[in-house]
Amino acid sequence: MIKDFLIINCTGKKNVIALNINNNFFLKKLQTNIRSNETLVNNIFEFLKQKKAIIDKDFSIIVNVGPGSFSGIRISIAVAKGIKISKGSKLYGYKDQDLADFNAKNIKLLIKNKLIQNNLIKPVYLS
Repeated sequence: MIKDFLIINCTGKKNVIALNINNNFFLKKLQTNIRSNETLVNNIFEFLKQKKAIIDKDFSIIVNVGPGSFSGIRISIAVAKGIKISKGSKLYGYKDQDLADFNAKNIKLLIKNKLIQNNLIKPVYLS
């Protein structure tokens, strides 16, 4: 069961990151068009530091794989994979249509109903 996690949703519309740590849920809205790895990485690490989250092998990262913006999805996946490699955390992906509204209740339902994938993340882009 996934307990502590970071979820990244940067598909180009309503970009947000959220953190569930010690049964507390925190949400941070991002600027709409994140086109830079640095911007997303800085936002994530500032958010993690502010909430005193520890990323280790028991921590999970969940990424929205689309459909959505090519750049936003690719940057999100790249950042998540970088964290996974450097910290040993688990990496999961979910599709935009599986999460009706971005809030704690729906994200926990997404996890409970096993609508996340832990195999190779395959992004879905808008054409």
